[in-house]
Amino acid sequence: MLKRKIEQSLTEWKAMPDRKPLIIKGCRQCGKTYSVLDFAKKNYKHVVYLNFFENPDYASVFSGSLETDHIVMMLSALLGRDAVFEAGETVLVLDEIQDCPEARTALKFFRIDGRFDVIGTGSLLGVKGYGKEPKSVPVGSEMVIDMFPLDFEEFLWACGITAPVIEILKKCMETETPVPEALHNRMRQLLLQYAVVGGMPDAVQTFVDTKRLDKVLQIQRDIVRSYEDDMVKYAEKKDKSCIRECFQSIPRQLSKENKKFQYSVIKKGSSAGKYVGSLQWIEDAGIISRCYNLSIPELPLDGNAEENIFKVYMRDQGLFVSMLEDGTQYDILQGKLYGYKGAIFENLIADIFAKMGRKLYYYHKDSGLEVDFVIRFKGECMLVEVKATAGNAKSTKTILQHPGKYHVGGAIKLGDYNVGRVGRLLTLPLYMAFLLRDF
Repeated sequence: MLKRKIEQSLTEWKAMPDRKPLIIKGCRQCGKTYSVLDFAKKNYKHVVYLNFFENPDYASVFSGSLETDHIVMMLSALLGRDAVFEAGETVLVLDEIQDCPEARTALKFFRIDGRFDVIGTGSLLGVKGYGKEPKSVPVGSEMVIDMFPLDFEEFLWACGITAPVIEILKKCMETETPVPEALHNRMRQLLLQYAVVGGMPDAVQTFVDTKRLDKVLQIQRDIVRSYEDDMVKYAEKKDKSCIRECFQSIPRQLSKENKKFQYSVIKKGSSAGKYVGSLQWIEDAGIISRCYNLSIPELPLDGNAEENIFKVYMRDQGLFVSMLEDGTQYDILQGKLYGYKGAIFENLIADIFAKMGRKLYYYHKDSGLEVDFVIRFKGECMLVEVKATAGNAKSTKTILQHPGKYHVGGAIKLGDYNVGRVGRLLTLPLYMAFLLRDF
């Protein structure tokens, strides 16, 4: 069983004395159902489970009165012994709640009643064109937690890396001392493995159990196809082809020297007017993350972000690599990458940052200045350069040389080397990106 951080979030939620119904929101197949049911079975005497995707008929329970007593009566009649409602001892799990909007509306009544806990999961909540929006979203009556595929730290746990080992890495980063060579080499290896496996639970478990990357790739490509099926199944008719074209263009978008997202790359001569809604659909489904250009690299980052100038990264690194041709996994693990390696490792760091809850920003000027990422770190604006191997950070050095113009606290260069510092530039191994948590 894979250890997930959502377990701690669920435990904290249950400890709240006046907890609201909980919604776990995330892309398809990121592990929501498994984590919620595992938690429910461990923490409640009775678990009542409804999956609206697999059993659309369950929606009929919520077609009439949404009063709690009425719903309890209907569920008891429908499920018999599988629906035991005992105050303080029962949790109602509503899986794929977006397929029954009335069930989400009913959360307000469960909140008022207070006898039973409710956890809902949703993959396409809020996706435009889905066509199943609740008449009344229970504002103030629910708590929403975003869930992602496994992040790099969770992948490390799955591969047997323990908390004490991670503490060694933290100490090395904080004291700016090199990581012991044996550990350094092991972590480099694990990062490359994460770069091809990513964080989809089925892919990670298969890798841990078998080390068969061909099986991992098949799982990833099946997931990508299921996402494309969702685009055809759930999007509005006029948007279906546009969404798929937009999604399939992502590897080409990142192949450019300037990785700014361009609608003309999707189809020659195209404009934002045709595809802007399609891109938003993919983002709302939790498949991609946007990285916004900054007008100037200084805090507040969100205040300086340029809304219409952005890059797009896949939210899960493994799915991104699976969209490339056969053999790419082997090339990454062997270090046999050429011009495209920058895109692969940028997406890797975007995956790590986004899964820790960071909004993504970068800095690009037509003069040639470009910094891969800009983050808030320890209360200051910090530049982050990503180098697949050793490399020069020319733009970063230029910005650091003009403190009167650019209000940055310093810079971090992530690459294939150990910890070190030269002036205001801190070099860190790529695998330490997940430790840059101090916002």
